[in-house]
Amino acid sequence: MNIQWFPGHMTKTMRLIEENIKLVDIVVEILDARLPKSSKNPEIDNLIKDKPRLILLNKSDIADANETSKWINKFEKDGISAIAISSTSGKSLNIVLDKCKEVLKDKIESWKKRGIVNRSVKIMVVGVPNVGKSSFINKIANKKSAKVGDKPGVTRGKQWIRLDKGFEMLDTPGVLWPKFDDMEVGIKLAFTGAVKDEIMDVELLSMKLLEFLKENYPSSLTERYKMCDFDNLDGYEMLTLLGKKRGFVISGGEIDTLRAANILLDEFRGAKLGRITLDKA
Repeated sequence: MNIQWFPGHMTKTMRLIEENIKLVDIVVEILDARLPKSSKNPEIDNLIKDKPRLILLNKSDIADANETSKWINKFEKDGISAIAISSTSGKSLNIVLDKCKEVLKDKIESWKKRGIVNRSVKIMVVGVPNVGKSSFINKIANKKSAKVGDKPGVTRGKQWIRLDKGFEMLDTPGVLWPKFDDMEVGIKLAFTGAVKDEIMDVELLSMKLLEFLKENYPSSLTERYKMCDFDNLDGYEMLTLLGKKRGFVISGGEIDTLRAANILLDEFRGAKLGRITLDKA
């Protein structure tokens, strides 16, 4: 599968990040806890350079908890602060701003020595599409989304959000990168909906997902779809079996594999197959 999706508005987002990075004190990079490697945009590293950063592994409530712990340790060993959160349940959101202050401890101390007090900490939030940025911002802003006003250099129409505890936050649209060098990365992003289904062959995508689940989380297929004895089946045969188990039969007794594919993707994204991590630490 050759997956590429980089519409024009993503180029504008890249420019937005580049133009505004100098205005912020810290970048909060939101990753999908189910694919911490594949949802990490390499272009972001180039744009933010040595700006302080905090990584949030969002959707941790539907990821494999053991793998999430390994990823947090991995980021910490690389010198990057990381915490697992859930924007839907609110897990650990109450410590995000304090963690930002901890990352900026030296800078905040420097401000105090220079007599700069009550200065707002300015945060930029970045991430790929469908990673949960909007939910995160709504939750952490208590759904107020108070407008602070235009800042110098901010793209026209963009607004800052004032938070409690002396923070201001700039949201940026979800952005991918122009080319996936590793096709597995593109496929995993497509599994989660970060790449639009409209440009995908969803049946082939579902076959890939079934093959991954067979190798890594076979019990999820047995428990959800009552599928057994699929060790020797390929992706197409597994998709056909899933459709048969769900009763997706059309005229002539043929299995509606397109319907089966859409159901599988919807239920995977809705965490109905259990807690699954696509990227192993």
